[in-house]
Amino acid sequence: MPVGGFTTFAAPHLTAMTLTLALPAALAVIARRVGGEAPKVIARCLAGMLLANEFTYWAVRISQIGFDGWVRNHMPLHVCGVAVLLTTWTLLFRSEKTYEIVYFWGLVGAANAVLTPGGLAVDFPQYRFFQYFVAHSGIVTGVLFATWGLGMRPTLRGMFRAFGYLAGFAAFVAVANLLLGANFMWLSAAPPGTVSPFFAAPWPWYLPILAVVGFTMFFVVLSPFLLSDWWRRRASDT
Repeated sequence: MPVGGFTTFAAPHLTAMTLTLALPAALAVIARRVGGEAPKVIARCLAGMLLANEFTYWAVRISQIGFDGWVRNHMPLHVCGVAVLLTTWTLLFRSEKTYEIVYFWGLVGAANAVLTPGGLAVDFPQYRFFQYFVAHSGIVTGVLFATWGLGMRPTLRGMFRAFGYLAGFAAFVAVANLLLGANFMWLSAAPPGTVSPFFAAPWPWYLPILAVVGFTMFFVVLSPFLLSDWWRRRASDT
């Protein structure tokens, strides 16, 4: 299905989705088999890639639309924009506090962006195509590597904290939108040209729908760990 120049589920999109899962799995295997400083080196390389991609994109946008345009449209006030920075911090410092946020924000938000890139107006091999998937797939890759390669893991309490932080951040962004005349996190209007089913309802009715869906998806991405813990407890009791 064509979406503003981008073809959903065409070969470039399928390749990007495949690499989003295959790359962190391969890097985690390498980190565990090599051991030593390998996990730290891989984590730093992923963090460097994310930062370089993000800062380059900021520079490109500022050169195209000016600093004021970047402030109103491309500051890191979308969930994925913040998730890039939190993922970088997690990979560099193995911070449990940022990990528990980005595990849920990143996996749910960025994975949806990889699956349904409605805001992408160009296709392979243009710069914006690579920038978009390096950013969004990079978040997922970084979070999964932190989980599989660095041994970090989410918790049920962390899930509730992450959702609370998200609600607080949304309130902050809503005020920023009013002051800037912006639409970060799509709190002021639906994103233009999107085909995501999450925005099928008109504004503002899709906002509570997104909150319910988001919390549900938070629980879904946590469920493998809950099931693993339950299974271990059951095995130890028998």
